[in-house]
Amino acid sequence: MKKILFTYFGLLVSTAFSQSQPKNYTNLVEKELKKVIEWRRDLHQNPELSNREFRTQEKVFNHLQNLGIEARKLAKTGVVGILRTNKPGPVIALRADMDALPVEERNNLSFKSTVKTTYNGSTVGVMHACGHDAHVAMLMGTAEVLSKLKNELNGTIVFLFQPAEEGAPNGEEGGAKLMIKEGCLDNPKPDAVFGIHIESFGDNGKIYYKPEAFMASADLFTIKVKGKQSHGAYPWDGVDPIVVSAQIIQGLQTIVSRQSDLTKAPVVISVGKINSGVRFNIIPEEAMMEGTIRTLDSKMRLAVFDKIKTTATNIAAASSATVEVNFETKTLVTYNNPKLVEKSLSSLQIAAGGKENVLPWTWVMGAEDFSFYGENIPAFFFYLGARNPTLKMEEAPSHHTPDFYIDDSKLDFGIKAFCQLVFDYGKNK
Repeated sequence: MKKILFTYFGLLVSTAFSQSQPKNYTNLVEKELKKVIEWRRDLHQNPELSNREFRTQEKVFNHLQNLGIEARKLAKTGVVGILRTNKPGPVIALRADMDALPVEERNNLSFKSTVKTTYNGSTVGVMHACGHDAHVAMLMGTAEVLSKLKNELNGTIVFLFQPAEEGAPNGEEGGAKLMIKEGCLDNPKPDAVFGIHIESFGDNGKIYYKPEAFMASADLFTIKVKGKQSHGAYPWDGVDPIVVSAQIIQGLQTIVSRQSDLTKAPVVISVGKINSGVRFNIIPEEAMMEGTIRTLDSKMRLAVFDKIKTTATNIAAASSATVEVNFETKTLVTYNNPKLVEKSLSSLQIAAGGKENVLPWTWVMGAEDFSFYGENIPAFFFYLGARNPTLKMEEAPSHHTPDFYIDDSKLDFGIKAFCQLVFDYGKNK
């Protein structure tokens, strides 16, 4: 009896799936996978840093134009495509980021990146060490599938190919903020925006999500400590900014461990850079440190700013030093609109082949400038696993490292997720 009920349930699910998809959809996606893998590997072999994605921009722009999709360039190296069905319906935006990182690849692949460029005055390798090559390829594939199904769709689909997610070069604007500033969410304004991030740790083809706060805000802080220069042999004649900096760095960690209610949300404060001095026997006048703040609650974020200022100022004052503290917002909290998540889960379950393949996840201290889209319209950002099947989750190389690797055999799941969200959005209101 159990077997009969299970078979009957399977038939119901299969029928529901087929009713929500155009008749020739499955064949289109199957044919698209080979192209998507080829595009992804070409992009991987030819990576470009933030605001320098000129080749990628041309590849995407020409692809959209060849599909008959309205396309325009913006935000230096970005592209927006608009597919109008000329039938009433919702406006859905789908986003992919395009930039690579200043990382030299160590993987032994036939399509390994050997690109070198200059970054901050140094010669560096360039690598798609965060999967943005896969994001671009999946959205290009989605655009092709949906353009071929145009007559069976309603509403409008906006394709956002965004540069500089990793951050624009010093002195330049870029990323999601510049895309929005230059009108990517205007004429037409989307009702919702969706984004996928490939993940090296996740099971290949499985989708991971979290309603509400998902990824952390990222804020840069700088603290300039000003002391008094002296001979290294006579420290009592000066005020040592290096010692004061060390005390401040230790003090900042008490903001996390003793001053923040971590039962509400995590907080991370990390100092990643400190510069001071020119010679071993001279106590310098100044020291400069830079770091990152990661929070998942807007009130806690503002409280951390105040506590950093208070901690740095008072520790410095205790040694007769002074400080200048500044903050710069890199991203906001990536917030998944809970109502949008709820209405989208059934679509993701269809795309992934069942509920067991769409899994809840915890919050993530990594950051994403996709967060800026969510300031303007309901947004949903989720992960697609692509771990090397020979590795356990804890063995998978991290993002932003020379060994980063994804298995691209199931990138069609990204196409399926985007397409199914488009098919179902209007129906699930």
